[in-house]
Amino acid sequence: MNTPSTTGANGHNPDRLKILICLLYYLPHRTGMPIYIQRIAEELVRRGHEVTILAARHQLDLPRDEVINGVRVIRLSAPPIPISRGMVMPAYPWAAYALMREHDVISVHTPMLETALIAVLSKLAGKPVIVTHHGDLRLPPGLSNRFIQGTMFELYKILARRAKRIIAYSRDYADNSYYLQPFMHKVSPVYPPITMPAPDPQRAEALRAEWAPEGGPIIGFAGRFVQEKRPDLLIHALDVINRKYPNARIVFAGEYEIPYENTWELYQPVVEQYRDQLIFLGKQTDMQFMADYFAACDVLALTSDSECFALVQVEAMLCGTPVVMTDTPGGRVPVQQTGMGKLVPPGDAQAIGAALVEVIEHRADYVRPAAEIEAIFSFKETVDQYEAYFRDAAGHA
Repeated sequence: MNTPSTTGANGHNPDRLKILICLLYYLPHRTGMPIYIQRIAEELVRRGHEVTILAARHQLDLPRDEVINGVRVIRLSAPPIPISRGMVMPAYPWAAYALMREHDVISVHTPMLETALIAVLSKLAGKPVIVTHHGDLRLPPGLSNRFIQGTMFELYKILARRAKRIIAYSRDYADNSYYLQPFMHKVSPVYPPITMPAPDPQRAEALRAEWAPEGGPIIGFAGRFVQEKRPDLLIHALDVINRKYPNARIVFAGEYEIPYENTWELYQPVVEQYRDQLIFLGKQTDMQFMADYFAACDVLALTSDSECFALVQVEAMLCGTPVVMTDTPGGRVPVQQTGMGKLVPPGDAQAIGAALVEVIEHRADYVRPAAEIEAIFSFKETVDQYEAYFRDAAGHA
């Protein structure tokens, strides 16, 4: 889509949108949601729109106001107050309302504690809201977690009733989401924005030699070492994998000591049991390294109990690496749409191990050309849809 060049009498481009994006964490925080938003925001700027991010100042050494790749990022001056996985932002109402009045449309990314507040402020400012839902909040068992989960859902519903449109990662996820089900008349499925640099074959081979000097298969796990992603299942799957590939290695790319969970400590017994076959890289922010990482892996494993999509699946596929994914609503979509991998029942380490062995043994049967993957999960089409929804909402404000 070409950037419009028409201007009005006052020099303002009537086709240029001013978009305010409200969320909790933004760069340099690196998880799926900030990466998703970064890709959309920067492409909209390239198309000629003005994009502002309002987020928490989750690290006190971060600037309060800066421009990153054309996107203005405003971080609240008052320190946020951590609650479970989220934060309370005391300065939010004043900053959000002032910015809303300056913009044409508001893009909100949930789950987020301030959802009901955004609904009220956007109504006062007379500005339309588009919600992007990044997954139902599911916390570990416990009375306090049940209270948090229920409260967050009630606050979300206030915003959902006000929203012009709610964007879901896929129809499959929307059909199974307790957040989205009451508002299906507003839900529009849009695949996530996925881009990936081409891997460097020489660097990938060097990584293989470093991680598996004996020549065994390399199994990747890209994501945080948290309970919902069930890394313990993948480690236990080595019981099956080792019968065929005793020199197999699992290479974890992602944070493993998470402040709000004790998963790393909880799983230390199984980590120590298989320590010689496990490699932990920690958090990686260089996408070129991630492309080389995926290309160095024989297969990527995702063993989550729940997953609304997992962008790393498609990123790995674009690098020529098939996937073994648990058969969860939304999470199964990339494998179903591409055929580039296998699905396994959630919670079954034996099935995970058997599927990994199958994919490693017959890897060529599961690999698809990158162009085929790009055609299914088109970055351009995703941003086109966002742009159209923002225009529609602003036009009917």
